[in-house]
Amino acid sequence: MITGNNRIKRIERINVYIIKLPLVKPFETSFSVQREREAIIIELISEGISGWGESVTSADPFYSYETNFTTLNILKEYLLPILKELKNFSVYDFLNSSKRVRGYNMAKAAVENAILDLTAKLNSLPLYKLIGGNKKRIMSGISIGIKSNVGELIDSIEKAVEKKYHRIKIKIKKGKDVEIVKEVRKKFPDIKLMVDANSDYSLLDIETLKELDKYNLMMIEQPLYYYDIFEHSILQKELKTPICLDESIKNLSDVKAAIALGACKIINIKQGRVGGILSSREIARESTRNSIKVWSGGMLETGIGRAFNIHLQTLNDFTLPGDTSETKRYFKRDIVHPIVELDSEGYISIPENGDGIGVEVIRERLGKPILTI
Repeated sequence: MITGNNRIKRIERINVYIIKLPLVKPFETSFSVQREREAIIIELISEGISGWGESVTSADPFYSYETNFTTLNILKEYLLPILKELKNFSVYDFLNSSKRVRGYNMAKAAVENAILDLTAKLNSLPLYKLIGGNKKRIMSGISIGIKSNVGELIDSIEKAVEKKYHRIKIKIKKGKDVEIVKEVRKKFPDIKLMVDANSDYSLLDIETLKELDKYNLMMIEQPLYYYDIFEHSILQKELKTPICLDESIKNLSDVKAAIALGACKIINIKQGRVGGILSSREIARESTRNSIKVWSGGMLETGIGRAFNIHLQTLNDFTLPGDTSETKRYFKRDIVHPIVELDSEGYISIPENGDGIGVEVIRERLGKPILTI
């Protein structure tokens, strides 16, 4: 397990890339439609070895105030200069030094991820061993965007069932909610099903949300405002279905507030959103101690970010299937090898093609760095 003794002599060079991967199909939520994944990739080089990280930000400020534009500025002006100054350092030294930069968890997570990948490689370890995980098969989960009609949604779910995904999430929004869930349940009475509202509702919609109690859902994810905790506590008292908080949870303090108020029964931990793998580990432990279940959320990551999410789920606290899908569902061509694939029972293997995150980055697909330090 990682300690302050896992040190890096110094970072010799940093490369920052921006790539654009077209999605196989547009992905619609209550707040946007994505047609491509524009990703910031960070490469840290020490002793001839590269550690990789990916920012989960996107081009637009619809999920978060952090965007690729803000991340590039924070990286260039603050986080990467801090990193370059460190000598004989551990990941904890970077995290402590960067505390004076308030917020920007996604930018910090991208750097932290790259440091962890590099640290694991320098110590000849897979990432999951470095962070205290256990080797196991990872449960799969699929997130299906809003479709133009129920028939198209049913078709997508049928394909997911055939692939033996362990959990199916469908996006909902006002006007595309109860009737759609009713039709899905009629066709698939036994699948593990959840819905994700991406903050499209308010307490004025409580009767609509209570209607969803009829359909044996695993959870309703983030139904109310994206930074709210208090009103979710009011709603949870009115629902039988567990509420899962996503956007509202940015750090351990938010988790403690949610627990104290009874705002949720489940938390979606997107490691990029909460500041990285180590922060995710703290949040997961605190949640488990208080009987809150957790799972690993996805942000349409490339194979780099997806590998981090898989390694994170080797921690014992992650007991629910996450947003971990096959690569080919999103991208025709990823930037790593091997890609994520399901086995015959719907499970995913931990990538172990070498140490660290266990995937090989295909450099020619990155293009030239937009920034080198």
